[in-house]
Amino acid sequence: MFWQTSRFRIDLSRPQVMGIVNVTPDSFSDGGRHIDPRAALRHCEQLVGEGADILDIGGESTRPGAAPVSPAEELARIEPVIRGALTLGVPVSVDTFKPEVMQRVLDWGVDVINDVRALQEAGSALVVARHGSCGVCLMHMHRDPQSMQLAPMEGDAVSVVRAFLAQAAARLQVLGVEHTRIVLDPGIGFGKTVAQNCALLARQRALADLGFPLLVGWSRKSTLGAITAVDGVATPPAERLLPSVAAALLAVERGAAVVRVHDVRETVQALRVWQACSGHPT
Repeated sequence: MFWQTSRFRIDLSRPQVMGIVNVTPDSFSDGGRHIDPRAALRHCEQLVGEGADILDIGGESTRPGAAPVSPAEELARIEPVIRGALTLGVPVSVDTFKPEVMQRVLDWGVDVINDVRALQEAGSALVVARHGSCGVCLMHMHRDPQSMQLAPMEGDAVSVVRAFLAQAAARLQVLGVEHTRIVLDPGIGFGKTVAQNCALLARQRALADLGFPLLVGWSRKSTLGAITAVDGVATPPAERLLPSVAAALLAVERGAAVVRVHDVRETVQALRVWQACSGHPT
C-alpha cells in the first residue's frame, strides 16, 4: 500500500511518523513555541533528524475553544516555514480547512492537505480534485473547535465515524480523486468523550476495513491526561509522553499507517522495537 502525494509516493508497508509543527500562539500542547518562523523551521529540521517521515505544518489551532484566524493571517504564519520545509527531503503536509490556503500552499509545492473538516468547506474539495496528485487526509470532527467539547458526540462513535469517513472518501472519488491519494483520520479528541476515543482505538480495525490507510493522532490528547490522572487531576500535556507513545503503538498494531505525533524521537524508537520483535519490515 502507498499514499500518492504531490512529490512523493509514500510507502506504507511500514508505519510512517508524521511530526507536528504548530506555527500558532495557542495550540493546546506547544502553542507559541514555534510562532517565530526561524524557530519553526529549526523544529522541522530537528524532527526530520529524529526520524520524522512527514512534516505536518499548521497555522491555526484546532484545540477546543480556539479562536479562528483569517486566511491571510494563516498564510503569513506558515509561508516561510513551508518554503523552508520543502527543502528538507520529506513530504510536507499542511493542516488547514480553508480552500484559499489549500490552493496557495499547493501552488508552493506542498504534498498533502490535512483537513480536520474533511473538505466540507465550500470549494475545498474542488481545490484538491483539480490539483491531480496531492495527498489528502480526511478527518472526522463533531461540530467545530469552538463547541465540540461543550456538546460532544452521543452514542456509538465508531459506527458514526466509520459512516462519515466512508461518505467523505466517496464524495472525493466522485470528483476524480484517486483512492491512492486518500487517507482517513478518526479525529481522536475532536468532539468525543474519553470512552468514545478509547472505543475508536479498541475497534480501529472497523475503520481500517474501509480500505483506506488510517492516520491517527493521539499525541498528548486530553483523553490520555484523563486516563492517567492522579487523584482526579489530569496529567498536563507535557507529561503525556509515555501515554502518547503507548497509544501510537496500539494504533499501529491495529492498522494505522501513519501516526501524527509531537514526540518523534521516542515514537520512532518505540516503533523500531515493535517492528523488530513482531516480524514487521523496518
